[in-house]
Amino acid sequence: MTIALVAPSLDILGGQAVQARSLMEALARDGQDVLFVPVNPRFPYGLRWLRRVPVLRTLLNECLYFARLTRLREADVVHVFSASYWSFLLAPVPAIIAARLFAKPVILNYHSGEAQDHLARYGALVHPWLRWVDEIVVPSAYLRDVFAEYGYRARVVRNIVDTSRFRFRERPALRPLLLSNRNLEAHYRVDVTLEAFAILRQRWPQARLTIAGYGRERRRLEQRVREQRLGGVEFVGRVEPDAMPGLYEEADIFVNASVVDNQPVSILEAFAAGLPVVTTPTGDIPAMVRDKETGTLVPPDDREALAAAIAALLESPQRAARMAGLAREWVQQFTWPQVCGAWIDVYRLMLGTNTGRDGVRTDPDEMTVARDTRDAR
Repeated sequence: MTIALVAPSLDILGGQAVQARSLMEALARDGQDVLFVPVNPRFPYGLRWLRRVPVLRTLLNECLYFARLTRLREADVVHVFSASYWSFLLAPVPAIIAARLFAKPVILNYHSGEAQDHLARYGALVHPWLRWVDEIVVPSAYLRDVFAEYGYRARVVRNIVDTSRFRFRERPALRPLLLSNRNLEAHYRVDVTLEAFAILRQRWPQARLTIAGYGRERRRLEQRVREQRLGGVEFVGRVEPDAMPGLYEEADIFVNASVVDNQPVSILEAFAAGLPVVTTPTGDIPAMVRDKETGTLVPPDDREALAAAIAALLESPQRAARMAGLAREWVQQFTWPQVCGAWIDVYRLMLGTNTGRDGVRTDPDEMTVARDTRDAR
């Protein structure tokens, strides 16, 4: 069986790209043949400057992407990662059309926490294409229920976390060292995290907040820090997945204030690293973070509640350690040995077989999973 994965490469650092790489590597280790088609192919060297020109970069990206979609004829099943809005039209839709032209079964793997708004407001641009796919797969019961509201049956297959990459560090005495690992976009409300941190600094002046991620809000957030003369904040920008375990290791509390979300991999990684989590109950997060058991939930857009919840952990490190231990046990269900059977079932459903060839074939300028996997064996 040859599985074509159509997804962002790590040149676009985000949850979809991380999950695509994790799935590709795991399938390769299990002996499946995976063909990776990036939705963001790298531009030829002399044209890379076009990445800075909005309209032209989209036109060139789509031309290169369409050319690569011809490779779907080599696949037995096409697995398409999907987000919302314009991204849905520019990336999944062309892959769905190409797969149909080549008579290949299509799995739409939808990840966006914006699904409710996407399906409600842009239905005319979404529903016709959803009817073309053979299976809709989502990582959470939350998204499954959203699709059910619009008459679609979606199958839940959880996100993947390689817990072996993260050292579970017990923290018997919590320090006020906070970590935010969300991209700097408005719906992640990193500004609320900053406001809560400012409150916390009044009591713990030695507190530190590390903000990992990049996005359109970065300049505004940095300006706010300067205007408020808020010390202890470090924007570290884009952090590659291989470097993230080090950031979790250095921190003592993970903070998330998002108002639109699904199943954040960053929270799962925090669980794996032993970080107690304080977060808003957005999307599927209440199913991940059971309040006062595997973490602490606070109302959205409430800086005082967020600061108070962090302070409560600092004042009761034993309770924080107990929650972190339960979270570490709970996150094991997201490891590949627990998730692989669900994906194999989906692929079997498409083809009625699970025989595959070894290795991964990718675009030569994108990923080298095949080489790395063979070297590991």
